[in-house]
This record gives sequence, structure tokens and C-alpha cells, in this order.
Amino acid sequence: MTTTRRDFLTAAVTAAGAAVTPDLARVQEHDHDHDHQAVPSDPALRVKALESLLVEKGLVDRSALDALIDTYEHKVGPRNGARVVARAWTDPAYKQRLLTNSDAAIAELGYGGLQGEHMVVVENTPKIHNLVVCTLCSCYPWPVLGLPPVWYKSAPYRSRAVIDPRGVLREFGLELGDDVEVRVWDSTAELRYLVLPERPAGTEKMSEEELAALVTRDSMVGVGKVTTETEKVRA
Repeated sequence: MTTTRRDFLTAAVTAAGAAVTPDLARVQEHDHDHDHQAVPSDPALRVKALESLLVEKGLVDRSALDALIDTYEHKVGPRNGARVVARAWTDPAYKQRLLTNSDAAIAELGYGGLQGEHMVVVENTPKIHNLVVCTLCSCYPWPVLGLPPVWYKSAPYRSRAVIDPRGVLREFGLELGDDVEVRVWDSTAELRYLVLPERPAGTEKMSEEELAALVTRDSMVGVGKVTTETEKVRA
């Protein structure tokens, strides 16, 4: 789907918390359904007015906006983190480097920089599930995950992920057994976390590219798991 300048700016404003709903369920619903609105939302209209004003006054260059959009559309986003995960699944030596020196290992694939400094990768196992939150604001590893989703910035998620992580995971459709330990990691401006999800069974013959296509943003934040199409059908 082609992303317009206004679509991108609207998403950025929304992701920055311009519209925070009062409970997590509504935040998730807004995050998933906002593209289907027939009428532009208030943030979209505000963005449109602000963009027109800034361009008219010569404070914003449209070509610069296009370059920014291109960066986030083609160079920055969850696909980057998915490549990191897929490489770790297929290369044990790389996985070890990723878990011991995350910044350097991620940089091997060309990712890093602003909002991606001082990364720590935590690994999910059959007995340990990791969940990432930023209780203070919305610190997030942009170079590997792109812009943070609305729910990640919402007050309900930021507070409840610490108080009731299993309840939050349940709302995302992830039910964990009592024998699985849930570890919550609080990101800060100085330290950001990325979850290395478990590799799903039955993917031994998949290529690195095919594996990367399975990895989702939610699985790298910890609110979901990576599944194959077969597992989705069974569910």
C-alpha cells in the first residue's frame, strides 16, 4: 500500500500519543482499525493543517518530508528487527554475539543510531517469556522496530505491563502456562530492549528470508509469539 506524506505524519502524531484512549482494549482497537476510518481523525486534520501552514511559511521542505517518509517506509521498521531475529535463529555464532553485545551484532546488519543506542536483546525460551515496556514515557528501538504503536505509548499498557503482565498478555491473545516465568524489562532513554522470540517448530527447512517474514513487531516487544500459517489455522 502506498503511504502518502499525510498518512505518515498522521501515524507519527498518533504514535506520539496525540490520541490516548482510556483503556488498553480501546487503544489496541484504535491501533488496528484507524486505517479504515471513512472520515479523517482529529489528529489527521490537525496534521494536514499544520503541514499546510509550515509549507506555506517556508519552514518545511516537501522534498525533505518525502525523504523522511521514504526512510521510515523502506529503511526503518519491524522488518529490520525481523532480519536480526532470523539471523540469530539460523546462525548460532551470531545469536551469541547478539545476546552478549547487542549493539555490535545489530550493527553488523547495518542498523543502529539514534533511538537505537545501548540495545539489550533478551531471549524467550519455553520457560521464560520476556515483555518490554517503558513505564516513564515510550522509549523504543526505532532503528529495528520503527515507530512505536499507539498501545505501547498508552498509560494503561505502561502501568499494567508491570502490575499485571499476564493479564496484559492475555488481552493480546497470548496465554502462558503457570510454569512460564514472565520477565518485564523497562526501557529507558539510555537502554532499550528487543525480545528474541522462540523459533516456531517446523521451520527447520525455511530460509533466513522466509523466517524473517514470520517475525512480527509484537513478538519482538513480547506481547506475541511467532507462529507459522499452520499454527494460525490450528488456533
